[in-house]
Amino acid sequence: MKAYVFPGQGAQFVGMGKDLYDGNAMAKEMFEKANDILGFRITDLMFAGTDEDLRQTRVTQPAIFLHSVILAKTLGEGFQPEMTAGHSLGEFSALVAAGALSFEDGLKLVYARAMAMQKACEAEPSTMAAIIGLDDAKVEEVLAGIDEVVVPANYNSPGQLVISGSMKGIEVACEQLKAAGAKRALPLKVGGAFHSPLMEPARVELAAAINATAFNVPVCPVYQNVTGKPYTDPAQIRENLVAQLTAPVRWTQSVQNMVADGGNVFVEVGPGTVLQGLVKKIAPEVEAASA
Repeated sequence: MKAYVFPGQGAQFVGMGKDLYDGNAMAKEMFEKANDILGFRITDLMFAGTDEDLRQTRVTQPAIFLHSVILAKTLGEGFQPEMTAGHSLGEFSALVAAGALSFEDGLKLVYARAMAMQKACEAEPSTMAAIIGLDDAKVEEVLAGIDEVVVPANYNSPGQLVISGSMKGIEVACEQLKAAGAKRALPLKVGGAFHSPLMEPARVELAAAINATAFNVPVCPVYQNVTGKPYTDPAQIRENLVAQLTAPVRWTQSVQNMVADGGNVFVEVGPGTVLQGLVKKIAPEVEAASA
């Protein structure tokens, strides 16, 4: 079975999507519609901006979403997903690609999410760090003993877990996790503590937008970050999407469940190749490629 997976924040690069815009009339039309919806020419920043421009959350998130969703659309009849999933922000791309959300509504929600997250980041300085070479259970055990806000945020693959929290919490956690045997504890260049309790103000704000948006039954199961399990019920999909901002991304579990349900060819749709690498670490027996 073919599984389509969609990347999240961090996959952006200057020039992303320009080949689609220049080479496909439908793609150009979708990009221009996006410029109108957002009220600024995001295509200018995507195609010819600076790395600094693209690192702004309000630009990064819609840019990656647009690249992913428009690329999927240009695949035409070749795009026949039997299961989809997206990493964090990529979950919105996966839902649009599977028909659970319209392109326009998906873009509006992604932009609302980006603005709400940026606001939460500015309200309380916070960060994230990648922990390499330590068992997930050991990371959880160490974090549970720290008297600061610091939690598992992204279960990316066995031996690679991203943690999220206050500046002090991350500093203390990195020291303790290295002492516990982590090969590396790398602070990440991110705007804040995504997928942690510090995103609660953003979650509340985004919940109102999500609950006011129409969701459809997708054409195939969407494996959602909050549990790593497949969903087709619009009410449940909506609930999981709201919970996603403060809950960890269970990517390892999502891929394991997709493989258990018959997924054996994983196609990454969007900028970069990060998810292919993670899929191969989680399930070396499957095929993984770019769209």
